[in-house]
Amino acid sequence: MADCDADPGISLWARRYTQNPDRFEDQIAAAAPRLAYVQQIAARHHVAGEFALLPWVESQYRPISGGKNMPAGMWQIMPATANAMGIRVDKNFDGRLDVPAATDAIMALLSRYHDDLGDWRMVDYAFNAGEFGIRRIVNEHGLPPAEPVIPRMPVKAITREHLVKLLAIACVIRDPGRFNVSLPTLAPEHRLVAVNIDNSMPIAHAASQAGMSPEELKDLNAGFRNGMIDSQASPYVLLPSEHAQQFRNSLLSDNRNAVQSVPGATVFPPLNASLSAATSDDASAPSGKTHTVKNGETLWSIARCYSVGIKQLEQWNHLSGQGVKPGQVLKVSAPG
Repeated sequence: MADCDADPGISLWARRYTQNPDRFEDQIAAAAPRLAYVQQIAARHHVAGEFALLPWVESQYRPISGGKNMPAGMWQIMPATANAMGIRVDKNFDGRLDVPAATDAIMALLSRYHDDLGDWRMVDYAFNAGEFGIRRIVNEHGLPPAEPVIPRMPVKAITREHLVKLLAIACVIRDPGRFNVSLPTLAPEHRLVAVNIDNSMPIAHAASQAGMSPEELKDLNAGFRNGMIDSQASPYVLLPSEHAQQFRNSLLSDNRNAVQSVPGATVFPPLNASLSAATSDDASAPSGKTHTVKNGETLWSIARCYSVGIKQLEQWNHLSGQGVKPGQVLKVSAPG
């Protein structure tokens, strides 16, 4: 998308973001694991890389808890939007704060917006102001020309400023030296990965298993509201890779110990607690299976459960990136 000099507002906001270089660098360093994770999901959906920076504009990547009828999560998703996207929100779990599921749902949405609107600037406007209102404006006025970069269209000032802010943080990331800041290097052990779980457990227990504090684990898995990791609400936990292997090994050990403690028990294969940063698009599920979508599930979480790719689910069920709804029956293996 546009560079730093494309509009005076872009460079103005870029300098606002970086007016205190030390604070900015601390903020970016804190956000880096989530930013890198979001970037992976954006690439998977072929979404312009600048949109991996949307959570900076919305929340600086913080898992903000929303009040009643208020936006929540680092994407600041409204309850009605979450419901339309099939994201579970109730007293025990808020999927808007589930980084993998919410990010996948948002990126699928942005990809669909671009399919409909054909202009990434309009995609940002639609994200901020709503798809139907922007589509109505485009139908009436046509797509904007490439110049000016911030289109002169009849949208609210806050919507126009949203695009300016997105391009401004992208400007800083693209050319940090121009603003006298340095960007952090994210070590491999600090990258976030999702670890599948088969059983629910207290957050404090999971944190102990992973070698983390409960506060650290809760911050990364803020969707769980009542001190419990509910495997029915989310079949994975998000962890830094340096803790994920320890957590996986602890789950395997617990499973073996549980089986061996039962006299005469049959020793079954170890608990399926696979460690992965992303699903493989060429994996295949056992034949003949279907899955009924539950509250809070997304294509991403379903794909992980069955070790298949999102694109495979879309092909098998004739989907085009849209969300799934509770009660919907999906094919999770190749037809025939």
